[in-house]
Amino acid sequence: MAAAMLRRLGTEIVTVRAENGFPSARLCYEPGMRLLFIGDIIGRPGRDVISSQLPRLKDILKPDFVIANAENAAGGFGLTRAVADELFGAGVDCITTGNHWADQREILSFIDDEDRILRPRNYPSGVPGKGAGLYQTRSGHQVLVVNVMGRVFMDALDDPFAAVEHELGACPMGEAADAVVIDIHAEASSEKMAMGHFCDGRASLVIGTHTHIPTADAQILPGGTAYQSDAGGCCDYDSVIGMEKYEPVQRFIRKMHGGRFQPAAGPATLCGAYVETNAKGLATRIEAVRVGGRLKQSIPEV
Repeated sequence: MAAAMLRRLGTEIVTVRAENGFPSARLCYEPGMRLLFIGDIIGRPGRDVISSQLPRLKDILKPDFVIANAENAAGGFGLTRAVADELFGAGVDCITTGNHWADQREILSFIDDEDRILRPRNYPSGVPGKGAGLYQTRSGHQVLVVNVMGRVFMDALDDPFAAVEHELGACPMGEAADAVVIDIHAEASSEKMAMGHFCDGRASLVIGTHTHIPTADAQILPGGTAYQSDAGGCCDYDSVIGMEKYEPVQRFIRKMHGGRFQPAAGPATLCGAYVETNAKGLATRIEAVRVGGRLKQSIPEV
């Protein structure tokens, strides 16, 4: 119990050999980072819960860096300049996206000039924007964020594993970056889990987005990388993955499109993950975050 509490505070227990030959414990403080990742923000309800809850979460958790997936933030599909500025104003430091990143064509006019917004790294060369960024926190730490999209049950893009390998090689954790976060926007949990193990020991956090439902598998992998199959959505959960229920239900029943999907308009839950790292960038803690709306609430104790 005491060891667990000390690790939460960034203190590791190091075993040393005393003069009498018996092992003893020494406390070694290794300052790391606190990271907050927020799942897919869906429409106005998702943005509202970010505006109302993120400042409070930042007061409680005191994260060094906040990342949010916002590919559905503008009306449920895509991202605009005004919406991005709204999220940055609420306290988001970096925005990741996914398969809907260009649904609002306006983004093509500014994504090349906005380093804080990423689109999937494994799009073909020549596509506007970039898929990875190295960011400096207010405390002077360097955080590498990589955004890739899966290929199972999704559009056929370039290999996401090769894309991640390139970025990890160009900016290795513990050398060029103090922490590494990888957002894998994918349909299949198997592909997301494979990415987690592929990066284990080389990233602080590998986290899935896209399916809009928070998974219960938050864990630290054997090599020290925090992992969760899906961060969940910031949306009204009286819905079908954040959308008003009628149209998706009818599509399943009738196999016909009756109209456009619209974000469900009720109170939203902010979903995400909180991660603490050690001085090497490896995770020492991962906890689910759920605030507001109808899901069971979860705010980590710090």
